[in-house]
Amino acid sequence: MKLIKTLYLALLLIPFHAMAQNETSDRPNIVWIMLEDWGLDLGCYGTPGIETPVTDKLASEGIRYTNAFCTSPVCSTSRSAMLTGYHQNYIGAQQHRTAKKDKKPLPYGIKPMPVLLKEAGYFTALMIYNKTDANFSGDLGFMGKDWKEREKGQPFFAQITLGGTHRKWNRDAKNPIDPADVVLPPYYVDTPFARRDWANGLEQMQICDREIGDILDRLKKEGLAENTLIFLIGDNGRCHIRGKQFLYDPGLQVPMIIKWPGKVAPAQVNTDMVQTIDITATILDVAGAKPEHELQGKNLFEEESKNREYIFAARGRMGGTHDAMRTIRSKKYKLIHNLMPERAWLQYSGYKEDMYPMLAEMNIMYMEGKLNEDQAKFFAPSKPEFELFDIEKDPYELNNLANDPHYGDIKDKLLEELYVWRRSINDEGVSQEFREGGLSSKYPTRTLEEWKERYEAWKPWVFRKPKSKVKHPFVKKDY
Repeated sequence: MKLIKTLYLALLLIPFHAMAQNETSDRPNIVWIMLEDWGLDLGCYGTPGIETPVTDKLASEGIRYTNAFCTSPVCSTSRSAMLTGYHQNYIGAQQHRTAKKDKKPLPYGIKPMPVLLKEAGYFTALMIYNKTDANFSGDLGFMGKDWKEREKGQPFFAQITLGGTHRKWNRDAKNPIDPADVVLPPYYVDTPFARRDWANGLEQMQICDREIGDILDRLKKEGLAENTLIFLIGDNGRCHIRGKQFLYDPGLQVPMIIKWPGKVAPAQVNTDMVQTIDITATILDVAGAKPEHELQGKNLFEEESKNREYIFAARGRMGGTHDAMRTIRSKKYKLIHNLMPERAWLQYSGYKEDMYPMLAEMNIMYMEGKLNEDQAKFFAPSKPEFELFDIEKDPYELNNLANDPHYGDIKDKLLEELYVWRRSINDEGVSQEFREGGLSSKYPTRTLEEWKERYEAWKPWVFRKPKSKVKHPFVKKDY
């Protein structure tokens, strides 16, 4: 069976190498659709309550990956890695969001992927929601805002971000979701408020699903669909408590769907351990573009990416909120090394406190002693230095095995591999200046009464009806 699979994959690779030698017009167009802040909450991944027929059909027409992870759980660092094909720490882009005056050129002569594609003859477009969020300076290589600007016969690369799934979220008037139909993870409280907030996010994804349909319809109408390689992913995990900004699976695991008519067989479900920088490597190989500096991502259609035992990810500063974490994950185990364990997971973050309604409700319940053990863990005033989880037995990552002697050998092995990886990406760790810097790490960040005021302010927004005009209680700028 393994031999058959290897031979089949080898056949799939024939067009890659052939196209790299042909005229520019023979190479495929490439469309990379990125959902903001979205994990596996899609119909094709089994999420209850949501209807995403376009995305589900796209998955049925190609490959749906079930073990795809970004390299960092927030947009600017994750996107910096994807724009280049290297882990963000390796290129000095690990701090979200680096101020313009502090951005530095890419090291080692590295060029962003769109620059390499442009040099290889592609027209490169940044479309719809013109977000790059690169934590480095220099030309990113985008040539226009729409593939219609290209020369006749010229292949194109289009990076398209759908920004709706970034909080605030719109209600879906065409297909509202009954909160009774959703299922919440066990580390959240199960209340009408929490269910409605969760359902609101799923409704926004339903709106984005129709937007994906518009993109695919345009490709068909313009006669481009049969020669276009399509990627659909999230730029990082879901924007909920314990998701975005953290190294648990909901912060790192993203949907990854690939469709390439005539080149990739339909109806595939792939369990390989892959990362979003692998898409970068795949695109450059397909386009015949050759980076001078060896990529850290691997071509998804070659054996090297299929035999990967571990994925790695890192978190650094989030705006003015200082913290640092590193992780290694296999299919069975995950080890998180919290480099600043003295700080609470929920030390002050203006983004989360202004955008996560459930944070107000759960802070109140935590301070009143109403959370159960699993719900309360994330609200503790400090973190353990190490967290070890058996993902197969504990998919919600709630039972920390780091101090269990039965798992000592596993912890040691994972930590050794993590240190090897950190050296390979020139990870400098945490300086004393960084440890002492940033916004206040005082916890709790607000009094019980202040959280109650916030909770009441959230209610009209969370429970708003579709099409109703309700002002967001806290948003004064675009995060």
